[in-house]
Amino acid sequence: MARQVEHGISRRSFLRASATVAVGLSFAPYLNCGKVGVKKPMKRSFGGLDFEVTTLGLGGQASVQWTPSDVDPVQIILKAFKLGINYFDTSNLYGPSQSNFGKAFNELDLIPGQPGYDEGKRRSIFLTSKTGLRYAKGGFGQEGLFNYTNGPEGSGAIDDLKRTLSQIFGDGRGDYPRGAYVDMMLMHNITSMRDVDAAYEGFDEPDPSAERIGAFAALLDYRDGTNRTGLNPKEEQLIRHIGFSGHHSPPVQMEMLQRDEHGQLGGMLVAINANDRLNFNMQHNAIPVATAKNMGIIAMKVFADGAMYTKEPVWSRAPEHVVRTVGDPKLPSRPLIEYSLTTPGISTAIIGIGQIDDEPAQCQLEQNLSAAQIRPDGLGESGRQDVEEMASSIKDGKTNYFQIPIEPLSPPREPAVSQQMRDDQRIARLTWQTAYAGKAPIQQYDIWRDGDKIAQVQHQPQTTKKPFAFEDKLSDQNAHAYKLVTVDATGGTAATEKLELQAIS
Repeated sequence: MARQVEHGISRRSFLRASATVAVGLSFAPYLNCGKVGVKKPMKRSFGGLDFEVTTLGLGGQASVQWTPSDVDPVQIILKAFKLGINYFDTSNLYGPSQSNFGKAFNELDLIPGQPGYDEGKRRSIFLTSKTGLRYAKGGFGQEGLFNYTNGPEGSGAIDDLKRTLSQIFGDGRGDYPRGAYVDMMLMHNITSMRDVDAAYEGFDEPDPSAERIGAFAALLDYRDGTNRTGLNPKEEQLIRHIGFSGHHSPPVQMEMLQRDEHGQLGGMLVAINANDRLNFNMQHNAIPVATAKNMGIIAMKVFADGAMYTKEPVWSRAPEHVVRTVGDPKLPSRPLIEYSLTTPGISTAIIGIGQIDDEPAQCQLEQNLSAAQIRPDGLGESGRQDVEEMASSIKDGKTNYFQIPIEPLSPPREPAVSQQMRDDQRIARLTWQTAYAGKAPIQQYDIWRDGDKIAQVQHQPQTTKKPFAFEDKLSDQNAHAYKLVTVDATGGTAATEKLELQAIS
């Protein structure tokens, strides 16, 4: 049985407790339990995926992957379904997780071709799995990539997809029934620009004879029932949507998003918690880009993989890393969940469950579901700041081991100036790629010429590689010096070096 260390808190109690933390005191050990026994879980639109997703999803790690000896992981999945949770997450990298989902889905009549199979029930849930392989063909041993699987050496991303279907819906040895599918397959843990390059290899013009074909192009074939890569000869349709996940680098995630100029990515799984802004943050960089592309966005690492609590800030690898308590008196779990779910753009949060219990106050699943019943605007900016202050006091805020260190507001990237004559009018054209935000969101870009501000361009999330642009109509033939300045919501600035425009004769 889990030890009880949190009863949850009401909004008023939380704000009062947050103020207490601000003066160096801790939460009282017993707090108002809050709402439990949620009868109809709240749902949100899942980007453009035509699905209403519960605000809490079941993560496929914790006890579903690293199962303690006294826990039945199948019961965790069954209880999540019974409570009305409709988003389920697993991965080819999560050991027995997919097989545990298979056992649960068999009990729930979710296996196509089996007696009692309920197609309506299957369509009522959203199942996501992941591949850690960057290529669908070749490239398995390339250095410098996150390129891993629990399948045989030499596997590709489509082998992982079929392995998912076999473990969840089939015999676990490679076969899967007709009609089996996953709702979304993610290219998992995109960490570096080399990962992006590999995943996109052959994306625009796939060549079946190529030595290497990236995961993205092949997954498109298995989404659309085509065979442009030569890797889907039966023209199977085994997935509904394609996405990716990232813990580490907002610039890498933004690159992954921006290269998808035709909107083939449907979802993004992103690390976001109350210590996000102590690092190179996701909420003002990658998440707004995915939101602008109308993608379904899933929050992960809500508790920093347990590092907010008893686990050391390192990757989990064993049952002893699974946190089985409910929150902590100094850091209740409810505000952390509310923080992630009030981050603009987030549809649902997946949380791995270490412990379920018949007593709601002791049950992580019920407590987390209760805390997830919050509207996107339900916390408010001051409330979010209170949660950030509280979370930063735990381990000196050094919980997000999976994120790169904080960076200041950047100048506009890749700035350039050129000129042309158009209808006898001299025009200076300035272009740049998006800046990266620091602790505050970017508001605008100021245009300076010869020491004077001449214009400003409103910042918008940059959804493709097409640069920002500004044209300055000149009435002379002289040389000029331009400068581009990023301005954030607090008035902070970051300027480029001078951009010299040559005189014309």
